[in-house]
Amino acid sequence: MPTPQSRRGTAHLHLRTLAACAIALCLISTLAYGAVGDNLASARYAEPVERYGHFAPGRPHEYARVEAETTAGVKLTLTLPQDDVFEDVAPRLVRLTAAGPAFLLAIVSNRATGSALALLGADNGRLVMVARSAPTGKARRWLNPVGVADLDGDGVSEIAAVLTPHIGGTLKVYRREGRILKELAALPGFSNHIYGTPELRLSAIATLGGRARLLVPDAARTALRVVELRDGRLRETNRCPLSAPVTGPIVPTSDTEVLVTTQSGVQRLDPADCPPPGESK
Repeated sequence: MPTPQSRRGTAHLHLRTLAACAIALCLISTLAYGAVGDNLASARYAEPVERYGHFAPGRPHEYARVEAETTAGVKLTLTLPQDDVFEDVAPRLVRLTAAGPAFLLAIVSNRATGSALALLGADNGRLVMVARSAPTGKARRWLNPVGVADLDGDGVSEIAAVLTPHIGGTLKVYRREGRILKELAALPGFSNHIYGTPELRLSAIATLGGRARLLVPDAARTALRVVELRDGRLRETNRCPLSAPVTGPIVPTSDTEVLVTTQSGVQRLDPADCPPPGESK
């Protein structure tokens, strides 16, 4: 029959064994995922290529590879298959939830199916594609992201983009569902890019009246359309006439002011003062 001393000795042995196992698991986790709290911190495209040859953002902005670095200084790389390129200027560092991991949002173009949104993340010491949207459906049909924000107030961010902004663009909003960026809603009649130029900021997301709104030019870029996601649908709430076509960045500076770079200079406006679509002020 075990004595009290032997039982205490056995208990101490179990505790030491558990502690050793915990340390081993911690070391394994650190080797696999990097240091505790390690996350994607920066990224850039590398290896310009000519194999696709569309160059919507101008030359040299088609790349075979993306290089990232984590907060712990670990360098990660993802090289695309021969049929794909990053037709983009720079990867975007984004989060879909406040406490969630950082991802890279990129534009990937395929020589058969066109462009798609791609979400890249760190996994077991590798940089991998974790989710992707449906492509535009045809080669040399591009898309330009608007931004990433919680558009419906549920605590999870959506991703907005304009598909084919040069030929009758459609504004679409996506949500990640596993390995898919699923389309939630769409609305036609937008353009947020001038073909052949590297300036991709011709649209923005702003918080207006306590709610995130999409600020995207119309197809002619002569008006700024203010759009919300409500009850699973995109709805235009205001339309702001502009003095000239949008040619540069749209920059929200507060919840009552947006700076819009047009062909004739920078125009200041308050989207709340703009009339509903179909009405004139």
